[in-house]
Amino acid sequence: MTDASEPRLTAGDVSVGDTGPEVVVEDLEQGDFVRYAGASGDFNPIHYDEPYARDAGNESVFAQGMLTAGFTSHMLTDWFGLDRIERFTVRFQERVFPGDTITVTGEITDVADGDADVIVTADLEAKTDDGDVVLSGETVARLPSE
Repeated sequence: MTDASEPRLTAGDVSVGDTGPEVVVEDLEQGDFVRYAGASGDFNPIHYDEPYARDAGNESVFAQGMLTAGFTSHMLTDWFGLDRIERFTVRFQERVFPGDTITVTGEITDVADGDADVIVTADLEAKTDDGDVVLSGETVARLPSE
C-alpha cells in the first residue's frame, strides 16, 4: 500500500468523466461486522447477533453503514491521497448483508480552478454484486496545478 499523503494526481491528470480506482470487497461475513464493531466501538448487537437482528424485524444481521463508508474512503485515498481530501459526504441507501460483495466507484463531475490549485468534485457509489446502490456520496479534493 502506498503512503496516503504521497502526491498522486495533479490538475493536468484529471477531467470531468474520469473514474477512480475500483475497490471490491468480496463476500462479506458476519465476522467482518464483528471486527468492525471492535475497531469502531459500535457494539449494537443488530450487526452481529442473528437472533437479536431477527427479533428486531430484520432478515439478518447487517453491516454498519460506516464500514461501507470506510471502503469508500479507502478508494478515495488511493485515488487522490488522504491529504488532498477536503470533503467526504455519504448517504446510506441500503443495508449490506453477509455474503454481499461491495464495489466502490467514483466519477469526477467538476474540475474548477482554486487559488493556486484545482478543486475536483466526484460522485461516489457503492453497490452490491446484485447492482443495489448501498451508499452514494460526494467528495471534494484539492489537487496541485503541477
